[in-house]
Amino acid sequence: MILVRDAAQGIEVLLMQRGMDAAVGGGAYVFPGGVLDSTDQDEYLATRCVGITDAAASRLFNLESGGLAYWIAAIRECFEEAGLLLAYDENDDLLALDDTDTGSRFADLRKQLNAGEMLLAEMCRTHHLRLATDRLAYFNHWITGAGRPRRYDTRFFIAVAPQAQSPSHDDGETVSNIWIRPAEALARYRDGEIELIFPTFKSLEVLAGFNDTSAMMDFARTPRPFPSMSSRARAGRDGRHLLFPGDFAYAEVGKLDPEGKGTVAYEILPGVVAKLSDKVRRITAPNPGVMTGPGTNTYLLGAGDEIAVIDPGPADDAHVQVLLEEAKGHIRWIFVTHTHMDHSPAAEFLRQKTGAQLLGLPSPRDARYDQSFRPDRVLAHGERISVAGCTLRVIHTPGHAPNHLCYLLEDERLLFTGDHIMQGSTVVISPPHGDMAAYFASLRLLQQEDIAYLAPGHGFLMDKPQEMVERLLLHRLERENKVLNALRDLGPATLEGLLPSVYKDVPTRMHPVAIRSLHAHLIKLKAEGRATERDGHWSR
Repeated sequence: MILVRDAAQGIEVLLMQRGMDAAVGGGAYVFPGGVLDSTDQDEYLATRCVGITDAAASRLFNLESGGLAYWIAAIRECFEEAGLLLAYDENDDLLALDDTDTGSRFADLRKQLNAGEMLLAEMCRTHHLRLATDRLAYFNHWITGAGRPRRYDTRFFIAVAPQAQSPSHDDGETVSNIWIRPAEALARYRDGEIELIFPTFKSLEVLAGFNDTSAMMDFARTPRPFPSMSSRARAGRDGRHLLFPGDFAYAEVGKLDPEGKGTVAYEILPGVVAKLSDKVRRITAPNPGVMTGPGTNTYLLGAGDEIAVIDPGPADDAHVQVLLEEAKGHIRWIFVTHTHMDHSPAAEFLRQKTGAQLLGLPSPRDARYDQSFRPDRVLAHGERISVAGCTLRVIHTPGHAPNHLCYLLEDERLLFTGDHIMQGSTVVISPPHGDMAAYFASLRLLQQEDIAYLAPGHGFLMDKPQEMVERLLLHRLERENKVLNALRDLGPATLEGLLPSVYKDVPTRMHPVAIRSLHAHLIKLKAEGRATERDGHWSR
């Protein structure tokens, strides 16, 4: 149970310190909570819950029944561990345990509950209590990662602490308690002053974004997906660490290391081979940067004497040599997603050394595109190609570039996205060859495909591809609305005049790049009759 209250400097949260002999997280500061008990499913208790039924609670958890027991357990454990009881008395008022007589009486009841001498149902019946389940909001769901010696499946709730009650630790499972601002708790953890377990740490990060409990509870009560949050062990130069949903390597580690042995890398290093399946390997070029992330990914397909390459990368001798060594010289096909200078120039280098066939679409006549790439075979949308024991299907996805192709490895439902979808950022749409309307259409085209994972030109494998596509479309539509609002408020205005308003959420160092996508948005809106341009000034 996450208990919050308003204080002079913002939200404070209640943390209980576990005893040093606790089986997990000894000495750590945690939220009060514990194990779901069979008595939490007592039928009488269900009748004493306010504002929610078992059917409604179970739907939230995708359970047939029994969901309400989690709300009951949260209230019970909070009382047993922290001495705070979210319950209404016979007058429908929240209990005021700071009153001396009432507080003393319920302190005795708490001891009986902890000793197993009384059940919560009996306490509610005897003292005419109703559980304040209407004051709880479901917050998140954490599952201990695979491969750990102890695993827990924990649901977190949040509530505003009762005003006329004061917490107290039980001197058993917990040995102290503090009210603390989330940001301060995080700072003290980073300074090594207190210990936090990861679910607590990640929850505090969310809480730190709110100024008061009203906004916090509004957020918590807003309907939204509740995916389970589970850590995943990963390996790297600094040893083994834990990954969490939202970390770039999270999906890839889950796919390649489902048992949680911690053998998969959490970092992409140039020249290091990552085996993504029996048929797919990734080697990243040594060209990291703001626009390329950890570098451009080159993919090798096949495991025998015939190898296909997707996106050979920049014209870098060291990178080409690594590709030749890993493929053992058996490269027969070189596919290119598009001909920007970080994706295709190495194609000609490889062709000269291997005699491989070049496949893709020709470059526009523009110095920003690789003019050395001249495909031996010009590909068409929908074409299926059998190479290296794999079947690739060509998907034409113009927008970022007019000659942009994605390749679907149908055997594994793995889509090589090039720069159509990148990890960690949205792609730049740069006129005249970048086309925002075409980019929208190309994203929607992917919604018709059965895809399990995305293999981007920059970054790790990404799962939930349809969610990713939907988020990208939503992001672009939100940006388009900002453009329309800026035109309404500022127009007629130049690109430079519109830029600070439309991209105020983007660091100014990135504005020279953002202005290209702004121009692409405006060209799209003009074609749709929603914007006009005259002498470099744009208006609605």
